Amino acid sequence: MTATPCHVPVVVVGGGQAGLSVSYHLKQRGIEHLVFERETAAHTWSTQRWDTFCLVTPNWQCDLPGHPYDGPEPDGFMKKDEIVAYLKAFVAKVKPPIREGVAVTRVERRADGLFAVQTSDGAYTANEVVVASGGYQVPIIPRMAEKLPGSVTQIHSNQYRNPAQLPAGEVLVVGSGQSGAQIAEDLHLAGRKVHLAVGDAPRCARFYRGRDVVTWLADMGYYEMTVDNHPLRDGVRDNTNHYVTGRDGGRDIDLRRFATEGMRLYGLMEDYTDGKLRFRDDLKRSLDQADRTYNSINAAIDRYIAENGIEAPAQEPYTPVWEPTEPVTSLALESSGITSIVWCIGFSPDFRWLDASVFNGAGSPKHKRGMTSEAGISFIGLPWLNTWGSGRFGAVGRDAEYVVQVIQKRLVAERVPLKFAV
Repeated sequence: MTATPCHVPVVVVGGGQAGLSVSYHLKQRGIEHLVFERETAAHTWSTQRWDTFCLVTPNWQCDLPGHPYDGPEPDGFMKKDEIVAYLKAFVAKVKPPIREGVAVTRVERRADGLFAVQTSDGAYTANEVVVASGGYQVPIIPRMAEKLPGSVTQIHSNQYRNPAQLPAGEVLVVGSGQSGAQIAEDLHLAGRKVHLAVGDAPRCARFYRGRDVVTWLADMGYYEMTVDNHPLRDGVRDNTNHYVTGRDGGRDIDLRRFATEGMRLYGLMEDYTDGKLRFRDDLKRSLDQADRTYNSINAAIDRYIAENGIEAPAQEPYTPVWEPTEPVTSLALESSGITSIVWCIGFSPDFRWLDASVFNGAGSPKHKRGMTSEAGISFIGLPWLNTWGSGRFGAVGRDAEYVVQVIQKRLVAERVPLKFAV
C-alpha cells in the first residue's frame, strides 16, 4: 500500500530570508507549516558571494521581522561574514520548522483541492504553498561560451570568490550590473588587468550633498512607492539594479575612472567567432545613459532639498572623466592576454516544479502583492513584489506579513485546523 502523505496546512518552499520571514509570521499566528530548503537556511549568502562582498544599502535598512539591525554602524555596509551572522541570528530567533537538505520536486493541485507536494524526502499535502525560492536560481551563461577554447577558464559570478582563484593573465568580466561592476572593481584593485563588457545597467551616487543617496530617497518616500504607483508599473520588475558599492565605507563605481586607470571597456558582448570576441558598438551610449540616470537621481534630490528648504552642501552634476574614442567591436582572444572570463549576466528563475497556471509567457509569476489567481499559491521575495525593498532585507518582512494575513483568512474560511504551537 502507498503511504498516506503527511498533511500540513502551509508549505513554504525556500529557506532564505523570504521563507524565514513567512515562517516568522506564520508562527506568530500559530499556523502549522513546514519550510523546505534544498540546502541550508540562507545558504546563498555564504556559498554564492565573493570574499569582499558587502551590502550596497546601509545597515539601517536591514529590518527582518523581529530582527532589525542593532549593530554599531547603522550607516555602514555589512560585509559578507557580518551578513551571514545577521541571518544566523535571525534563524535562531525564528526557530523555523525547517527541513534542510530537502528539495521540493513537484507541486500540483489534487482533485480534492489540496496540493500534492513531492519532495526528495517523501510526499506531503498542503492547503497553501508559498514559493519563497526567489527569482535567481539558474546562473545565465550564454551559448557562445561553448565555443570558447578550453584553455580559457570560465565561471559565473556566483562562483567567483577572489582574484587569486583565477589563473594568471587578464580577465574578461561580462556584464556591468551590481555583481559585474563590483567584481571588476575587486579584480582591478588587486592589480589584475581587467576587460569589461558593459551592459545597460544604470548607476547612482553613493553619497550626494552630504548624505547617502539611499537616505535621501528614503526621506523622499521612494522606498514606499508600490509597483502600482511606479511610472513603469509591472515593467519596473525587469529593471537592472543600479551599480554602486558599500566597499570601504561606500563609494561610487565610475567605469570611466577605471578606464583612465587601465581597465579596458567594450560594448555589449555579442558572440565569439573566428577566434574573436565580438562586441556591440554601444559603449558610449551605455556609459552616457548610466550617467544620465546618475545625474537625474541627484537632480530629484536637488528638487526635494529646494522644495523643503533643507540646508545641504552644493554639489555639481557628474561630468565624464573619460570618453571612448574609436569603438572596439572585436578582439582576438589568443593575443588578448585573456585567460579567464567571469559571466555576470544574471540568473533566470526555475519554477518547473510548480504545475500551476500562474506564469506569464516569459515564465515569470503573475501576481498581486505575491497573491496569484490560483487560490493557495503565493510568492514572496521577488524583485518589486510590492515595493523596491521586496527582494531585500528592508521590506521582505512586510510582504511576508501581508501574504500570511491573506493565507490565514483563507484557512479560517476553509475551517482548516491551525494547531501549531507558538
